Amino acid sequence: MNAQLDAFDTALPECLIALPQAEQLSSFERSSLLAAAMELQRCQRALSKADMNVVGELLKGHDGFYEMNHYPDGDVYDRESHSQYYYHAHRDGGVEHGHFHTFVRAQGIPSQLQPLVVPEANEPWPSGDDAIAHLIAVSMDAWGQPIGLFACNRWVTDETWYRADAMKQLLPTFSIDHAHPSWPANLWLTALLQLFQPHIEALIEHRDQVVSAWRKAYPGQDVFEDRALEITGYLPISIESWVEALRQAADVNA
Repeated sequence: MNAQLDAFDTALPECLIALPQAEQLSSFERSSLLAAAMELQRCQRALSKADMNVVGELLKGHDGFYEMNHYPDGDVYDRESHSQYYYHAHRDGGVEHGHFHTFVRAQGIPSQLQPLVVPEANEPWPSGDDAIAHLIAVSMDAWGQPIGLFACNRWVTDETWYRADAMKQLLPTFSIDHAHPSWPANLWLTALLQLFQPHIEALIEHRDQVVSAWRKAYPGQDVFEDRALEITGYLPISIESWVEALRQAADVNA
């Protein structure tokens, strides 16, 4: 699937992802991201002291790890923020162990943010109280560490499609602040989305560019159900590298 995406991006260079640069962020933005990094590292430290990691917390108590199953059972939902996530795997033989899918449900989406209207849609989208916006997916390795972020097409998560400007308003609202299935794991994922907010925003903007270009390339087809377009964009991530870049930028601008 990545090969198809790379070929599409090569043919349409306007769809290349704009990588975030730490030095281009404001001092307030860098401070906020570094605060999220401290929270994330605090959660990782608490888990590592007990020889645990984020993924292990979600798989705890399950009899095996099966492709496409959601972990934990029934997903994780915060009734205050209306944020939701689950972890699963496709097992395609790569370095990825599995990935998180993160969402905001209808009750957490302000009424002024309206989904895209697509006349050529072949499938009904969740609407009303069932509306759901997919924020980003987080790819994890076998040691419970994040290795990448990716955005995907509508059919992948059966979501309600909101434009990038609406998605960027929803992104800061993601928060899982309760103890099921693991308080440190929930806080860790919340902090991760905060730390990599610039990367996620870049992927969301890129997602819309790819979809728009695909619709122009294949007029009359329902791009949102096209199985040839699955992953719209991927960025590898490193917590350590991004934190170091933020600190260096802060020092230079001090």
